[in-house]
Order: sequence, then structure tokens, then C-alpha cells
Amino acid sequence: MASPRGEFSSRFGFIMAAAGSAVGLGNIWGFPTQAASNGGAAFLLVYLVLAFSLAYPALMAELIIGRHAHANAVNALRQIAPNSLSRRIGAGTGIIGFVIASLILSFYAIVAGWMMAHCLGSIVELLGFADAARWLTEFSFTRNVLFMALFMVLTIGIISEGVQGGIERWSSRLMPMLLITLVVLALYVFTLDGAADGLRVYLLPDFERALSPQLIISALGAAFFSLSLGVGTMLIYGSYVSDRENLPSLGGMVTLVDITIAVLAGFLVLPAMYVALHNGVEIFNAGGTLISEDTLIFTVLPALFNTMGLAGTVVSLTFFFLMSIAALTSSISMLEVPVAYTIEEHGVSRKKAVVLIGGAIAIISTVILLNFGELFGFVIALTTRYAQPLLGFMFCIYAGWLWHRDSLLQELRKGNPTAENTLFWKIWPGYVRVVCPLIILAIFAQSLLG
Repeated sequence: MASPRGEFSSRFGFIMAAAGSAVGLGNIWGFPTQAASNGGAAFLLVYLVLAFSLAYPALMAELIIGRHAHANAVNALRQIAPNSLSRRIGAGTGIIGFVIASLILSFYAIVAGWMMAHCLGSIVELLGFADAARWLTEFSFTRNVLFMALFMVLTIGIISEGVQGGIERWSSRLMPMLLITLVVLALYVFTLDGAADGLRVYLLPDFERALSPQLIISALGAAFFSLSLGVGTMLIYGSYVSDRENLPSLGGMVTLVDITIAVLAGFLVLPAMYVALHNGVEIFNAGGTLISEDTLIFTVLPALFNTMGLAGTVVSLTFFFLMSIAALTSSISMLEVPVAYTIEEHGVSRKKAVVLIGGAIAIISTVILLNFGELFGFVIALTTRYAQPLLGFMFCIYAGWLWHRDSLLQELRKGNPTAENTLFWKIWPGYVRVVCPLIILAIFAQSLLG
């Protein structure tokens, strides 16, 4: 017998869960390093504008569809489709969405395992176990599999408890913890020599560079991906929202929390990079660009921590603890996408669905680790560069073109009886029909052209 559908018990619980889904490793590390590679403050300025002009409208498409259907993405897209062909395409889009969410989690669990290993490595180093600390921070198949599995066990344990007892309960605990850790760590980094240089790069914009097409496209991609759009995570969270809630207001709060944490992460990472530079750690190559955005977190920051003695070990522990929390709040939403489909479409109990799907994803992660050089980068590119924008495009098409406008308005009226008189209703329907699909296609084109 299938488990009954859950529902978030409070606005705070939903906002923390949805923001937790959006706030992941990309926000804490990816956004600041993109800012560092694209003019610092110029990138930040463009990102702030585009986050609300692209990410928020696309987020609302998923939330409204999900809340209307109170179902998984496959069933939700079928419900709003006007004919049999669009119903079949919608179901196919939903299925591809949960497959992509599962594949994203398969490599995400590997990276999250690295974060946990580095965090534990700092703890054992403080205790004086240098050899154990070295094993925990060096790349090896055994370490990678062990901590990937540990991370998946944590994710499975949270999801198995359901919406209120698992997702909402732990998101409401982890997100405030993440925010406090981020602020405390950033304030400490501000006290170090070199931090002021990073702050200047981050806060003083070069307005000419802000108009660069390359920077704008990069900021578009950062805004879109920062809200975990395109794979159905926000749709499934929207399906657990009460009909009494005002969705545009809730979506705005989620977007604001997500952007705030990404911006705060910039106040941590960019100053930390320039502290590292001040301490003799190379962060730029001969051409003046970052050595590697993807690996800086495991090269530059550990090198920085090593120059700080005992304080560096404590900061390392705190930083990787922060990254582990960010990874966990995102992973639970990714696992919930295929779990919700399995429960609702095939009548499987929640605990059984979570264990089976979580175990299958762990097996995929192991296969990736066994063929790391060939599969790791390939899976990341397939899911985030190509599939995610196209899926986001499809959600906008269904919300903007295929769903009957009157039915959409009725859905918004559930939480706001005068929804048709709001600025949101006057702008959003046309915006999600035309502007969002075009912007998402621009992001996809950028991925194809490199």
C-alpha cells in the first residue's frame, strides 16, 4: 500500500526545505568562483538582476504546477496537458526529470562524501592522528566509496521519515545552522591579511564588464541553476504546499533566501581566495584566470588552511562542515523526486521506495567511481549542462502555453482571492510564455558552444 501524501506544516518549513534544495554546493562554492572568474562585483550585479528576472519566474512555474496537481511531475504535467499527445510528452518529461535528478544525486553524493571526509580529516588532525587525516583528505577509491555510502545513508534516513518528519524537520534545523556557520566563518576570514583585496573585487563593479555578453550568459546560467530548477525538485515541493498559501509570496521568499546565501558565500570565498594569495598560494595562472574553478575547493583552500597552523585546522573543519550541510539539504530534494513518483505511480511504501532507489543511486555512484576519468565529467555535463535547461524549458512551455489560463488563475486564487489584480498576474503569464523559454534556450546554446 502506498504511503499517504505529506504536506508542509508551516511556511517556515517549506521555505527552509525549498531554500535548502536550492542552496547547495553550487551556491557556496560555484557562485563565488564564477564571480571571481567574471569580474567579481560586475558578475554579482548582473546575477542579482537576472535571479529575479529569470530564476523566480521559472521557479513559480514549477511551484504552481506542483501545488495544482498535488502529485509527482509525471502526473502533474499529465493533469495540465490539453490533449493525449501533450499528456504523453508531459509524462515523458516527468520521467526524464526524475532520471536526471537521480543521476545528479549520483555524482553529488561523491562530491558530498569528499566534503564529509575533509571535515572528519580536520577533526582527526586536531586529535593528533596525522596518518588518518592524510588518508581522509587524499583521493582514493576506498575513501570515496565509503563516504559516498555514508552520505547516501544520511539522505535515505531523512527521506524515509516523510515530508514533515523528514524533509521539513531536518531542513528547519540544517538551514539555520548553515546560515550561522557561513556568517561566522566569513566574519573570521575578514580579519585575515589579504581579505580586503577580495572584498574590493567582490564589491566594486566594473560597469563596462557588466555589459559583456559572456558575463551575462554566465550570470544567466548561475541564476537558473542556483534555484535547483528543471528536474522537478521544486515541483514536488510545491505539491506538498497547502492550498491556503500565497504561492508568489512563498516563491519570492525562497528566491530571496537562496540569493542571500549565494551572496554571503561570496563574502566568504573571494576574501579567502585573496587571503590564500597573500599567503603565497597560487590561485591564478599566467593568463590571470583562476587555476580551476572546479578543483579550487580541494587545492587552494586546503593550502590556505595549512598556512594558518592550528587556526587553519579549525577553519577547515568549519568550512567543510558548512559544505556538508549544503550538500545534504540539496540531496534530500533530489532523492524525493524519484521516490514520490515510485510511491504514487506504483503503490510502493515510502521506506521501501527510499531504500531501493537510494541503493540504486549508490550503485551508480560506485560505477562512476570505478570509471572516474570517463564518467564523472560526462555525467555532470549530461545532467547540468544539457538536460537541466531543456527540462526547465519544458516546464515553462507547459505552464505558459499548454495550461489553460483560467485554470492557472484559479490555482493562484486559492491562496489569494484577488490574484488577478496583482502585479504578478499582470506580468508573469506572458513572461513565462516568451521570456523564460528564450533565456533558457540561450543558456542551452551557451552550453553547446562552450
